[in-house]
Amino acid sequence: MSLVQNFPFFSIIIAMFSGILSSVLDGKKARNLSVAAILVTTGLSVAVLGFCLDTGESYTYMMGHFPAPWGNEIRAGVLEGLTAVLFGLVMFFSVIGGMSHTAADVKESKQNLFYIMIDLMLSSLLALIYTNDLFTAYVFVEINTIAGCGLIMIRQVGRSLSSAIRYMIMSQLGSGLFLIGLSLLYDVTGHLLMSPAGEAVRAIEAAGSYEVPMLVIMAVISVGLAIKSGLYPFHYWIPDTYGYATPTASAILSGLVSKGYIFLLIKIFYRVLGRENVIASQMVNVLFVFGLAGMMMGSVHAILEKDTRRMIAYSSVAQIGYIYMGIGLGTQAGMVAAVFHMFTHSATKALLFISAVGLYEVSGDKKDFRSLQGAGYRNPLAGIGFAVGSLSMVGFPMLAGFISKLLFATSALQSPHKMLPTVIALAVSTILNAVYFLRLMITLYSIPESGEKKHDAGSTNEPHPYSGAEKEEAAGQPGAPVKSCRRFKLAVASFILLNLVLGLYSQPIVAAIGNGLAMFD
Repeated sequence: MSLVQNFPFFSIIIAMFSGILSSVLDGKKARNLSVAAILVTTGLSVAVLGFCLDTGESYTYMMGHFPAPWGNEIRAGVLEGLTAVLFGLVMFFSVIGGMSHTAADVKESKQNLFYIMIDLMLSSLLALIYTNDLFTAYVFVEINTIAGCGLIMIRQVGRSLSSAIRYMIMSQLGSGLFLIGLSLLYDVTGHLLMSPAGEAVRAIEAAGSYEVPMLVIMAVISVGLAIKSGLYPFHYWIPDTYGYATPTASAILSGLVSKGYIFLLIKIFYRVLGRENVIASQMVNVLFVFGLAGMMMGSVHAILEKDTRRMIAYSSVAQIGYIYMGIGLGTQAGMVAAVFHMFTHSATKALLFISAVGLYEVSGDKKDFRSLQGAGYRNPLAGIGFAVGSLSMVGFPMLAGFISKLLFATSALQSPHKMLPTVIALAVSTILNAVYFLRLMITLYSIPESGEKKHDAGSTNEPHPYSGAEKEEAAGQPGAPVKSCRRFKLAVASFILLNLVLGLYSQPIVAAIGNGLAMFD
């Protein structure tokens, strides 16, 4: 066995042990260790991706001394490696982009706890990507939930505490349904490893037995993971959860956590339940309908919001709907579009949350639309980052979101019965996206009127982007121009570059996704 084939296991262990070591370190050392762990695991994932691209096939890694079907396994392929690399990059940029705010929002005595949660979140996401064992997946689903709650409530303010409670309740409901589904599946197949369980499911389907139990298993597992990923109408925990956590936590929770659950669901569909069986059970049609509903209702709620944090959060509800709509098409092209949009949303939503922080900094820490007038001038890089993220979500050419919507539209052509509702939903949702994102963009680059001043921020000697009388008016706005830290600038610039890479060099990425899905069978 090649050394590279050990890297998925090494990645999970490194992230877990970083969390353990951080428990005895102070905040700064824990932060440095966490950043180092993210970089190392991302480098290992790059090596795994290169190895799988070179060999053209996936491989399994036996953990311990017991082979299948009794032991535990890791399975890595092109899609696993690609997803792990992207998740690592998004987590790294999210951590460094919100680092200064983490230091300000979290008590010094608890900062090491924050980075412990980051390490646990990293290990759980990597485990969900690589594991070939259903019970191991459940264990790391629970670790993911605990880490997510810790990241939300670490600020210890009223809204963050109530958000964490709501998140925990909904997550435990989803976890409970998922566990029930796994228990029923184990009772029917006698296996917990995905590959042997998949063989048993195919034998059961060929024999025509356990039809009702298998339908219940598919439904319970799908609903459980849909709740945890925030599919409409199970989305009510999202606005407060994403809106009142620290910037780093919001970027990670919105960009990565829900995608980990969706990735696990896709693996189960392909490797355990069988994609043909899922299509025949009509489960994809249910996901398709709820995906369309999420695309519409998430956007409608976002339009009605005045708080920009909650607006961005409701946008995630709509984007999760896109992903489930692609899965619900029931075609290989639809699944490729769904996975690519997972990548798009991960990179873009993290960019939006991190960029928004820079806009709040120069607006007296206000989050409403009126207070953000002219913020794009007061912090140019944050304004550009938010504009790129917004245009990507709308579907502007050259950006990642445009490729996602193009893939959804073309994949709909392969599903005649779902083509018309898909195209209509894409068109309407794009218009709704434009309404709330472009409205905020216009606000960011609007000159504040003197009558809208909230309070006098005092005079400033910093150069201002306005001129003449406009400069005098803007100088009195909350949040005079400030110099963003280098880490923030690096994170925003890197997110913009990542979005452009996904948009301009999408063809090899889409091809890799297709090859990776073929390896799932």
